[in-house]
Amino acid sequence: MSNSQPFFRDEDILGQNPVCLGAVPVQSWPAPSATWYAIYTKCHHEFTIWSQLQKKSIENFFPCVTRWSRRKDRKLKIQVPLFPGYIFVRINFTPYHALEVLKTNGVVRFLGESNQRPVDIPDIQIESLKTVIASGEQILPFAYLRVGQRVCVRRGPFEGCEGLLVRMNTGKDRLVISLELLQRSVSVELDAADVTPL
Repeated sequence: MSNSQPFFRDEDILGQNPVCLGAVPVQSWPAPSATWYAIYTKCHHEFTIWSQLQKKSIENFFPCVTRWSRRKDRKLKIQVPLFPGYIFVRINFTPYHALEVLKTNGVVRFLGESNQRPVDIPDIQIESLKTVIASGEQILPFAYLRVGQRVCVRRGPFEGCEGLLVRMNTGKDRLVISLELLQRSVSVELDAADVTPL
């Protein structure tokens, strides 16, 4: 079986072909082993999904951070998802196990190319993330940015300006973007937290 073939057909996972919900043929794939996958969730369903996965005894990782909520009359410390809309699960990726995850209320899909086996996440990345969260240090998520990408400034004196990411300074939370004003380019140095990708 080539890598371009889907791991299983839609009708297999949706239960329209119950014969296929058993084991995957051994000659096509190596014996499955538990691997981490990311699942995409409905908006604001992460905590509910996490609870349901716990009840199903499906190993999962739902990274949360503590933030101050802004209320009109008070401030409260609340837990918010580090990656809104995503939860990590560790399963043997077979049609049966995938279906168990997908049947969870609020789960949209596994992350990956359509009609392909979802992208597995190396254990070291999950363990590193767990270590960072357990450290108790303040964690500030940033948008994933690449040199050459178009970005928009969200805060500061250049709020609303769009530009091209020219350089990222390693070791600092700063980046340089080229803003196109009057068909001329000027470079300004901005904090990475003030910029989002377009």
